Amino acid sequence: MRVSGRSAAQTSSQAVRSDHQEYLFPCAPPLYDEPLVLVEGHGITVIDAEGKDYLDFFSGILTTAIGHCHPEVVDRVCEQVGILGHTSTLYITENQTKVARRLSQMSPGRLCKSFFTNSGTEAVETAVMLACMYTGRSDIIALRYAYAGRSILATNLTAHAGWRPLASLIPGIKHAQAPYRYRSPLGNLDDEAYLDALAQDLEETILTTTNGKPAAFMAETVQGVAGYVVPPPGYFQRMSEIIHSYGGLFICDEVQAGLGRTGGRWFGIEHWDAEPDIMVLAKGIASGFPVGATVTRPEIAEAWTAKTISTFGGNPISMAAADATLEVMVRENTPGISAARGVQLRTGLEELQREYAWIGDVRGMGLMQALELVEDRGTKAPSPRKTKAVLEAAKKERLLVGVGGLHGNVIRLGPSMLVTDDQVDDALDRLSRALHTVNQSSERR
Repeated sequence: MRVSGRSAAQTSSQAVRSDHQEYLFPCAPPLYDEPLVLVEGHGITVIDAEGKDYLDFFSGILTTAIGHCHPEVVDRVCEQVGILGHTSTLYITENQTKVARRLSQMSPGRLCKSFFTNSGTEAVETAVMLACMYTGRSDIIALRYAYAGRSILATNLTAHAGWRPLASLIPGIKHAQAPYRYRSPLGNLDDEAYLDALAQDLEETILTTTNGKPAAFMAETVQGVAGYVVPPPGYFQRMSEIIHSYGGLFICDEVQAGLGRTGGRWFGIEHWDAEPDIMVLAKGIASGFPVGATVTRPEIAEAWTAKTISTFGGNPISMAAADATLEVMVRENTPGISAARGVQLRTGLEELQREYAWIGDVRGMGLMQALELVEDRGTKAPSPRKTKAVLEAAKKERLLVGVGGLHGNVIRLGPSMLVTDDQVDDALDRLSRALHTVNQSSERR
């Protein structure tokens, strides 16, 4: 008997879920009670194995920055696959130098030398090793609520218990107070007093938990996994002044916030008018192809005198994807789009906050916007229960969003930076319906 297309797709989807459960590590579980099996994506739309289409407002964790399968990226990659697929860093390719030149032109200050790897984790590893070699020191100051990746070094830099599978294995990594205003233990201070307290904490961290000679201070410009925590005005100026006064470097993590996503500027750090010594990039730089980049000044790059190599870093195919992606970003002005669509998205989210008392905080920059969900605004008790319910309800509305926060109680949105105003309105409508569903369910309890 002939099986209908829909039944066959359902069977296939079930089989894929079963194989995933049987053959893959369980430590990286997919979202949802019934995980999505995605088979196709174009622009801001993805399609699952049952043929259902979804509005993707999380972009593979802010990675498909100009949409799924952008035709110019697809064309460049297909062309490159048939010409040259791999060389390693032992040889020079034009694609690699073109991307490095683009980053030099886009990056803030004097950052002009790049080293390419496969991921944000590797870019962080490169940046930290480089800072230690340049300064001749080993202590690194990171921030609480930080996320840095999945290697041993990166998980030690990370400050979320759930993302640290082992106890601290690397000495010399310390964590200062994060600029998380909504949950600050510093109390209800005005902006100037709050910034002073954060600066004092960083200096105290250096003086009490290191030998007073740190190699670097490392921070995400907008803390992504923490739920889009945005530092206050003046923050990075003050922090970079402090770390420099002790002879250390400032490492800026732009893995999620970079390349126009925060709106108006190419990199998040530019909103604070502070120049990093080293900057790390990944995710959206190559539309989903594996590229990490560490960018710095020439004199810092020259400090790496030991042998090193990256077998797949700067791969011709990945570099073709990165070059095409950056070309589209420059031509289409993704910082400008993120600024305009970000205001539209933020306005809609703030309207939803006024409607639902369990939306405790709305925050973000540009097309990085988040809702922190609570049981009660007075106590600010985190509500991972409601967050999971919103995630599932949004899925039923065929809207894909992300989850973050130390307690898993933050809804994260980060669509393609080529998103249209109609698509933002559509997403807000779908999210509104999802929130209404969850609210009704809560009231019935």
